[in-house]
Amino acid sequence: MQISAIREAIATAARAVVLPDGTKKLTCSGYVPDAITAPHFFVAEYEQDFDKAMGRGLDELKFTSRVLVGRADDKSAQRLLDSMLSGSGPASLKQVIEVARGAPGEYALGGLAHDLHVMRVQGYRWYEHAGSTYVGAELMIRVIGKGDA
Repeated sequence: MQISAIREAIATAARAVVLPDGTKKLTCSGYVPDAITAPHFFVAEYEQDFDKAMGRGLDELKFTSRVLVGRADDKSAQRLLDSMLSGSGPASLKQVIEVARGAPGEYALGGLAHDLHVMRVQGYRWYEHAGSTYVGAELMIRVIGKGDA
């Protein structure tokens, strides 16, 4: 699998989030940015397990992605974050990212992987990024695909 292309494809999928009226559009990037415009989703660290099947038949990637929201108002920032971390709804990151799985029988992320799954949310807390503080959380995303592709 081509990791850089997968990172970008996950960020592209996240851009489909529809946030409540009066909220800035979610900005997204496939890498940890130097600075962000909140709210912002980005793909950060990853772990890779090689050779889950013989002959380089399957590798597994686990991406840690983050979503950070400005904290001008603590309560409204957390409500916005909660909507993006929900399992369904127009603002659900899980829902929009998993659309990139494709239809049954299709490869995920436009052919870059066999499948993907947003597994869990973790680390709901205050984050410091480039000298500013945000409320945020991590989404763990599992991607599987052919090891020699």
